[in-house]
Amino acid sequence: MRKYIFLTLEGFTFQPNSESVDPDIENLQVIGFAKGKNPKEAFKELVEENNYLLETDFNEVFSYELAKGFEENKKYHYFKKGSPIDIKVK
Repeated sequence: MRKYIFLTLEGFTFQPNSESVDPDIENLQVIGFAKGKNPKEAFKELVEENNYLLETDFNEVFSYELAKGFEENKKYHYFKKGSPIDIKVK
């Protein structure tokens, strides 16, 4: 079985500690993860396991197949000074 991540461009996210009423981060929303022989079967599995998704206002969802061993290849990245990689913007 292959594993997929399902995402949407719909919806909004706020940055931590934001006091704004307007969303201030343009991003993707993760809808979920599921396994299947192909994306269509994995999507069906996602909905069967999480039928509350049918009650949300999300409509257009897309997927990416996750690479084998993706769990072992997880890396963390940070924006703040003093992180393992200090990024300087000019």
